[in-house]
Amino acid sequence: MRGMGNMNNMMRQMQKMQKKMLEAQEELLKSEFEATSGGGMVTVKANGKREILDIQIDPEVVDPEDVEMLQDLILAALNDVMKQIEEKTEATMGQFTKGLNIPGMF
Repeated sequence: MRGMGNMNNMMRQMQKMQKKMLEAQEELLKSEFEATSGGGMVTVKANGKREILDIQIDPEVVDPEDVEMLQDLILAALNDVMKQIEEKTEATMGQFTKGLNIPGMF
């Protein structure tokens, strides 16, 4: 029955890892991220749920003759903030799957 002790120990370790993973995921979802473009002319804030919380646009960048530039600045800031969230998610959650080859995991 020695194998059962190892199995119980492994189950406890898995439960402990699952608890840590859930805590890390909760913390990640609460995190806020910020990105700017155009030297700070456009600022976008988002949370770990990938929800946009705020967009700030400097009035100087609002030019009715050049709407495309403003659109590009907004897109750049949005893409940057989403990239930050993705990188943080991979770094945070990837620690739990290192060395494991599980399809669909980070």
